[in-house]
Amino acid sequence: FSSFLGKKARTFDLEAMFEQTRRTAVERSRKILEAREREKEDQAEKELRCPHTDSPASGSSAIGAGSALTPSSDEELTGPFVQSQTSAQGQIENTDEEEEEDEEEFIGPPLPPGFKDSDDDHDDDDIQEEDNNPVKKIPDSHEITLQHGTKTVSALGLDPSGARLVTGGYDYDVKFWDFAGMDASLQAFRSLQPCECHQIKSLQYSSTGDVILVVSGNSQAKVLDRDGFPVMECIKGDQYIVDMTNTKGHTAMLNSGCWHPKIKEEFLTCSNDGTVRTWDVNNEKKHKGVFKPRSVQGKRVIPTTCTYSRDGKLIAAGCQDGSIQIWDRNMSVHTKFHCRQAHAPGTDTSCLTFSYDGTALASRGGDDTLKIWDIRQFKKPLNSAERLSSFFPMTDCCFSPDDKILVTGTSVKKGGGSGKLFFFDRETFQKLYEIEVTNASVVRCLWHPKLNQIMVGTANGLAKVYYDPIKSQRGAKLCVVKTKRKERQAETLTQDYIITPHALPMFREPRQRSTRKQLEKDRLDPLKSHKPEPPVAGPGRGGRVGTHGGTLSSYIVKNIALDKTDDSNPREAILRHAKEAEENPYWVAPAYAK
Repeated sequence: FSSFLGKKARTFDLEAMFEQTRRTAVERSRKILEAREREKEDQAEKELRCPHTDSPASGSSAIGAGSALTPSSDEELTGPFVQSQTSAQGQIENTDEEEEEDEEEFIGPPLPPGFKDSDDDHDDDDIQEEDNNPVKKIPDSHEITLQHGTKTVSALGLDPSGARLVTGGYDYDVKFWDFAGMDASLQAFRSLQPCECHQIKSLQYSSTGDVILVVSGNSQAKVLDRDGFPVMECIKGDQYIVDMTNTKGHTAMLNSGCWHPKIKEEFLTCSNDGTVRTWDVNNEKKHKGVFKPRSVQGKRVIPTTCTYSRDGKLIAAGCQDGSIQIWDRNMSVHTKFHCRQAHAPGTDTSCLTFSYDGTALASRGGDDTLKIWDIRQFKKPLNSAERLSSFFPMTDCCFSPDDKILVTGTSVKKGGGSGKLFFFDRETFQKLYEIEVTNASVVRCLWHPKLNQIMVGTANGLAKVYYDPIKSQRGAKLCVVKTKRKERQAETLTQDYIITPHALPMFREPRQRSTRKQLEKDRLDPLKSHKPEPPVAGPGRGGRVGTHGGTLSSYIVKNIALDKTDDSNPREAILRHAKEAEENPYWVAPAYAK
C-alpha cells in the first residue's frame, strides 16, 4: 500500500547530485574565466592602440565587463573547486532544510497533491502506530447501502480502476453502479437479466476492465461488455458423451468462474459435470483446456469453486469430497499440489483465494471454517478458524491490500441475529475486528486495493460499501457528496401514452416525440390545462355555494340557498305578468283572436 501514500515520490541520489553540481560549477567558472581572459586581451589591445587616452575609458570598459558578469555572483568567480563545494553544500542544505519548497525542480517526479513531508514527526508516529495496529487500516468509519433487490446478492464485481460495481443476485438481475455518475440517491444506472431465470453465481471484471464474466445456474457462462451487452456465450456440451474431455463445453450447472490475471482473453469455469475448463473469449465454439478433479478412488468429483494463482500459472479447485486440487495451467492430467482432507467431505468449499504475494492460499469451507495454507507444505493448514457459519455455496473470503488481514462473512438464520464480517490476522489468525453488517447473512465480500473500500453483499438484497474519507480513494466518496437531483414536477402530469401497435391509422395516437413538446401542447389545450377550482371560502358567490361543514343544518341552509323561488303567494306570482300580457299579447290572445 506504500505506493499510494506518496512516500516514494522523493528519493535522492546524493552522489549523482554532487556530480551534477560539480560539473555545472566547473562549466560555469570555465566560461567566466574565458570571458575575463577575453576582456583582459581587449583591454590590452585598446591600451596599445590608444596609449594617449585617459584611464576613464578603460575604467568604463571594466565596468561594462563587470556588468556583463553580474548574473553570476562574486563567489562564482573564485575558481572551480571552491565553487563546487559551496554549491554542493547549498544543495545539501536545500534537501535537508527546505524540502517543502520545491527549489530543486530538476530532480525526481513532481509531488502528488496533498503530500505532506515525512519530516513531520507526528505524521511518522501515526504511520508507525498504524503498522503496529492493523485494525487502524480497516476502512469502516462510513458506509453506504446500495439496494440491489430483495433476494440474496450472490455476486459482486469491481472493475480494476474501481469506477464501476456490478451486483448479481438470486433474483436473476445484474445491476450496474457507476460511482462517478451516481448521486446520493444511489440508483443503479442499468439492470438486466443476462441469463433469463438462472441465479447469478459469480461476476468478475477482466484484468483490463472492458468485459465481465457472468456465471449463472445454467451450463453456459456469458461474457458481457462494460455496458451489459453480450460479447460471447460458451457452448453447451453434449450430455450423452461419457468422457467429459470429448464434449465441447459444460453439460451441467456452473458453480464458479474467474478471469486469468495476466492473459486478458482467458477465463476459467467449473461445473457440476465434474470438470474445470479454461476458455478463450474469441472462441466460443470449444473450451481451451479441461481439468478433471478425481477422488481418492479415482472417481469423478464435483468442483464447487475454482481460481487462478496471482501469476496465472496455477489453477486451484475446491471439491465436494473436501479436497483442494491444484494443477499447472499447462498440464491438465495430474495435479501439481493436492490436499485430500482440506475440509469436511460432502460440504461445498465456497471460496479459494491466493494472497497478493502468491505464497498463501485461503479457503472458506462449507464446514464453517476458514483455513490458510502454504501450498508448498500442503498436508496441513498454517492456521484455521472455526464456527464461522456459512449457508451459501459462494460465501467469500479475501485478503486486505497489504496482505496482512483475511476477511470473511458469516451466515445467520432468519431472525437469528445479524450477519457479521470478520477480520483475522494472517500470521496469528487472531480475530482482529468484526463489523455487524445487517440482520441477514453476509455472502460476498471484496476489498478493493485501489479504492481501499470494502464491498459486502448480503442475503437481504443489499450491497454495502464501507469506506474511510481519509484512507479511501474515490469510489463511494464520489457519490455521497452529490445532492439528489430534483424530479421535474411537470412530467408527472402528462397522460400515459397508450401503445397500440396494430391499431388502424384512424385510431392510432401520434407517437410522442418527447415529454417537453407534449407538455407545451397540453399547456395550450384549455381542457387539459384547466386549473381545478379551489373550494369556496365564506358565503357562496357566482352560483357556487359556500360549504359550512357537514352538519344537517348546513345541508338545509345549502338547499334553501339553492332554491331561489321565494313564492309566498302563488296568485301574486301569476298576476305579476298579467299587465304585460294585456298590453303586449303574444302567446294566448293572438291564437284566440283567429
